[in-house]
Parts: sequence; structure tokens; C-alpha cells
Amino acid sequence: MPSGKLDQGEPLTAGAARELFEETDVQVEPEHLKLRHVVHHRQEDGSERIGFFFEATQWKGTPTNKEPEKCLTLQWFTDHDLPEDIIEYPGAGLFGCLGRTGVLTQYGW
Repeated sequence: MPSGKLDQGEPLTAGAARELFEETDVQVEPEHLKLRHVVHHRQEDGSERIGFFFEATQWKGTPTNKEPEKCLTLQWFTDHDLPEDIIEYPGAGLFGCLGRTGVLTQYGW
């Protein structure tokens, strides 16, 4: 899933829209991003992050892998046939968005 970090002084939805475009060439206006899930994640090394997962309700463009050095491929899956090798942190957000865990996941605590 597209992801990234906010720039200094950047609103959350503007950063999410920017990262989506930078990584996939899909354009979305920040007001068309609906917050679906939050993950508070602690990694094995003890570092922590909070991830916000959005649904784009309107967008323009065709998804393209603009970062092939970081992403092997872009691919669509049905929610009942997801790959087994999903990275844990974004997987927790995806499963949360699919309504399997509520609005907040605390992962690695």
C-alpha cells in the first residue's frame, strides 16, 4: 500500500494525497480521503509509529508503480484472497480497513 511520512507543516490528508501521487500516479483531493483506520505500531527494535489509513472516495488516474526499487508490483486482490506475505504493519491497517479489528489496532505492544 502507498505510504510515507508527512513533510514539515503538512496536513495529514494533504500528505496522504501527495504520497499516493508520488508512488502511484493517482491523484486525489485531500477532501476525498476518508479516514478508515489507525495503527499504533511498535517495531521489534522498540521504535514506534502511528499510521493513518485512508480510503479515496474519488480519484483520477491509473495506478502505476512509480517506485519499482521499493515495490515489486501493484496488484488488485479480493478481500478474501489476500497474499500471505503482507508486511505486518500495513497488513494490520488493511485488515482494520476491511472492518476486521475496529477503528484502532495496537500492533506489537
